[in-house]
Amino acid sequence: MPEYYIGLMSGTSMDAIDAVLINCSNNNVKLVANHSQELSLETRQKITELCIGCDDELKKMLSLDTELAIQFANCANALLKKSNIGHKDIIAIGSHGQTLRHYPNSPIKNSLQIANPNIIAELTGITTIADFRRRDMAASGQGAPLVPAFHEKVFRKENQNTIVLNIGGIANITVLPADLTKDIIGFDTGPGNGLLDAWIQNQKQQNYDDNGNWAASGTANDELLKLFLKEPYFQLPYPKSTGRELFNIDWLNKMLGSNNHTLSAEDIQASLVELTTHSITAEINALPISIDRVLVCGGGAQNDYLMARLQSQLGSVSVSTTATESIEPEWVEAMAFAWLAKQTRNNLAGNIPSVSGANKAVILGAIYSA
Repeated sequence: MPEYYIGLMSGTSMDAIDAVLINCSNNNVKLVANHSQELSLETRQKITELCIGCDDELKKMLSLDTELAIQFANCANALLKKSNIGHKDIIAIGSHGQTLRHYPNSPIKNSLQIANPNIIAELTGITTIADFRRRDMAASGQGAPLVPAFHEKVFRKENQNTIVLNIGGIANITVLPADLTKDIIGFDTGPGNGLLDAWIQNQKQQNYDDNGNWAASGTANDELLKLFLKEPYFQLPYPKSTGRELFNIDWLNKMLGSNNHTLSAEDIQASLVELTTHSITAEINALPISIDRVLVCGGGAQNDYLMARLQSQLGSVSVSTTATESIEPEWVEAMAFAWLAKQTRNNLAGNIPSVSGANKAVILGAIYSA
């Protein structure tokens, strides 16, 4: 019998809602169907405003919480229509929601994802599981990253030290040692696509740099890169996590202002690519084990220039996308939250303490029954 779960994901890139349908029968994970629903410019602007801070935040947040929930539910319903599988056949939806704030190092840790799961459950008629991060934080964890448990399930191999590199708005790595007795490591390395998208939107009113072509037309500036890397986050030991509340257009403008730069806009974009790739490769090179391969997922996997810079900086380490493992890179995170819903539904832990820093493995998320 199939065991169907849906995963819904809107990440720090804020470009779309991704929905996947997976089958978890026989302890396997198989992608059955996928669907993506683009977020409107108006919605992205509302999210950005709330991430950075604005007037009348609570009212705006509650309004967007409902708006996004309706969009999430519509995306799930469209996925099922495309797949010709009935709503009653789905065991549960795992909804990550949209992160607005993430404070893993505050005296009182907290994280906020919106897209009201009550509404998703009501509009789909499917049990919905959400609010995955805060239970890990209650156990003294960072609440992120949470996808490494799924990465272990589908990508770990006994003969290769593997890194799964997710490049969304923020970049994070999962280190999967070939030696199964060794702990998994995972953490956010810093900016992924977020600053690249913010800068091209600011300068050219485009949502993203297609294939990295604009960045490739510029020349990275070493002094600007050194200035970027003075950000204290890069010196923190893992476990660590970050988000758009730190790495945003205001952070970039502050850095550019303090440098009194005379660089072209494309040179700045090229320098931001170097920030993403350098912060990733520096963390990989500092690991206690040598890495055999890097599997890239997330939107950054579609940026040819960024991928080429990664391969150049990692030398002999094999760099490819997760497509080489038969999972297209754009669906990995949504699949992870579908699988985490399965874990929760079966009263199984979804976090990895060696990754998040939690004091124990815990069952993640809250269940909103259909």
